[in-house]
Order: sequence, then structure tokens, then C-alpha cells
Amino acid sequence: MSSPAATARYEIVDFADIAPVACPCGQARRAFAEVADFPGTLHRTDISIDAKLHYHKRLTETYYFLECEPGAKMQLDDELIDVRPGMSILIRPGVRHRAIGRMKILLLALPKFDPADEWFD
Repeated sequence: MSSPAATARYEIVDFADIAPVACPCGQARRAFAEVADFPGTLHRTDISIDAKLHYHKRLTETYYFLECEPGAKMQLDDELIDVRPGMSILIRPGVRHRAIGRMKILLLALPKFDPADEWFD
């Protein structure tokens, strides 16, 4: 993973310079993990058709939908929600969630993303 360009007062990252990593949703490019004074991480994630249902015990995730194929949905616990570009969903710890359908999202994880905090039933 490429480190963001740092200056005294701001950080810059180009997601094209970050290698994607596999995740339960597809492939994620994760930024700002190394920035000590930023409390979270920012991810650009390409979600595959069959994302795995999972939850987090500590993380709060906020999804912002950049692109969605027709019929795209989010499963939040036992509820299915239609999603489209321009929508955002805040997912608190303990909410089982998964994306249904192909989409691209921007995801803010607070606190910083930790792969050890991905839980599956």
C-alpha cells in the first residue's frame, strides 16, 4: 500500500496508487491508515455480486454509493434497502450487513479499519 503524500498540515492520497486488497465485499483500496492524527480510514471499494454477510464489534462504517448496478441493495440485519448513487448509510457496530449487486462505494471506517474486527456467523 502506498503512503499518502504528507505535508505539515494535510495529507494527499491517490487511490490509483493504492493496491487493492480482498475483503468480504470484494476489493478495497484503503487510505490514511498510517496517519496517526486521523481517527479513521477511507476506502474506495469495488463490491462484487455476492458480498459476505458480516459485522463489526468496534467499527462504525459509513457507505457512500458512487456507482450501483440496477437492483443494487444493502442487507442491514434482516432488512433489504434499495441503494443508488448519491445515497449514504451509517452502519453501527453489531449491524450485520452486506451489499447485494455490483457497486462502487466510498467507505469511512471509524476507528481505523482493523481486519480482525470482521465477524461472520
